[in-house]
Amino acid sequence: MPRQETLHLHPLGWENDLEEERFKVSTLDYLTGLTYCNFAIFFRLKDGDKEKAVDVLKAALERTLSQARILCGTIEKDQSGGHSFVKKKESTVRFIVQWLDAPEDSDSYPSFDDIAQQNFCSTSLPDFNEWSIPPMTYGDKPEAHPDLSPEVAAYKANFVRGGLVFIMAHHHYANDVMGWAGLTHQLAENSHAIVNQTSFPPWDSSCLDVSRLTKPMVPEEFRIDGPPMPERHLDHITAEMLLFHLPKSKAAELKRLASPPDGSRISTYDAFSAYLWRTVSRLRAPVFKPDLSAPLFWSEAVDMRRRMHSPKVHSRVQQNVMSAALSDRVSVTAPVAAEVISEWPLWKLAFHIRQMTNSTTQEALDRSLDAIANIRDKTALNIRITSYPPMSILQTDHRNANITGADFGFARPVIYRVLVDSITQGVNIIYPPRASPPDTDEGPEFSISYEKSLKQALIDDPEWNKYFEYRGVDAIDANDH
Repeated sequence: MPRQETLHLHPLGWENDLEEERFKVSTLDYLTGLTYCNFAIFFRLKDGDKEKAVDVLKAALERTLSQARILCGTIEKDQSGGHSFVKKKESTVRFIVQWLDAPEDSDSYPSFDDIAQQNFCSTSLPDFNEWSIPPMTYGDKPEAHPDLSPEVAAYKANFVRGGLVFIMAHHHYANDVMGWAGLTHQLAENSHAIVNQTSFPPWDSSCLDVSRLTKPMVPEEFRIDGPPMPERHLDHITAEMLLFHLPKSKAAELKRLASPPDGSRISTYDAFSAYLWRTVSRLRAPVFKPDLSAPLFWSEAVDMRRRMHSPKVHSRVQQNVMSAALSDRVSVTAPVAAEVISEWPLWKLAFHIRQMTNSTTQEALDRSLDAIANIRDKTALNIRITSYPPMSILQTDHRNANITGADFGFARPVIYRVLVDSITQGVNIIYPPRASPPDTDEGPEFSISYEKSLKQALIDDPEWNKYFEYRGVDAIDANDH
């Protein structure tokens, strides 16, 4: 039986805190979904450094929680309507320390090398809940509903032979991926300062200010009922997350292949997104038989921290500062299925994705928030990609998270993953390259939700294999056993 200890961390200086602090859930936060985000950061560690890492993480978390104050507490209903992150003076955050590295447990728990050989996939961690912090795992779940006082965040250090799997779990209302990345870099810098006995990094109080994305509460008599929570589309079939690697050199080839003939700018992202969309649509079409004269749904999450201008926002601002380009809600004309599959040249599809991304402006986001400000129950407003038919895509790009660039003092991360045991059809996660020497060809990784019964056709497809390397099944659904 593994040894485990649960610490209840107060934020640093809590003795002098107010009896209660409330931070408003923004209008934008409601669009993210009733789920938790479950991140795992993987470190190589020697046995002699593990106890020190516990002490450092504990102290660094206490300091970071005193800064990112929305994480210490629960989400509660407001009397005036809406919800708030509520931190009380006695509020604590769980930090669970679990030792899975005892010699007698070697047959039950993988070593760091075992996990690395499986490319750090969720499937490399047996008994998923034992590694995570239930119910704070990914997937739509009633425990995450803001009316039920959900816990905002918790942390868990799983020590394995040769390393550490550090779990950072939080309610999605509290952070999108780049908000979490900003928090993680702050935690790493605090940790580094503790290890090296240097000055601590600053924390800008504006990182807790999302008033720019929070519309005033409308009086009850002017509120309206919004649409019901969209239901899952009946045509979906069992899916897995498949992990692929795109070497840097192959990404450069794809960009050349997809460049418009008139010299118009596209990015590497546009190129590989177009190629991915074309390939999976071509392979899925014979099975799902979409109307080739109708558009396919394609969408992407877009970090708005770099796009906000009136005013600009801090790069580490917490909560959700993102927008979504949705092909059925933007002014850009969507290609029909036949055009995605083959009729458009690849450059035209890549340029279309560039136009989609460019449509996600501050002004467009403002209009969207104004449109939902008077809706009574905003918790049902997330798009739920599974409500769209098969072959629909929701893409989220993590490449700017740069978690491997965060020096914790006791170690640098090798890689991170979104741990998943509940598969959402249609979701693609684009990871930054794992830590490696600069002269290697290591490029981004792709965790692609794909139908289990169809996956071999993608894995074996020669056109796909010109560029993408298969690295295994990243995640399976806990109910698919």
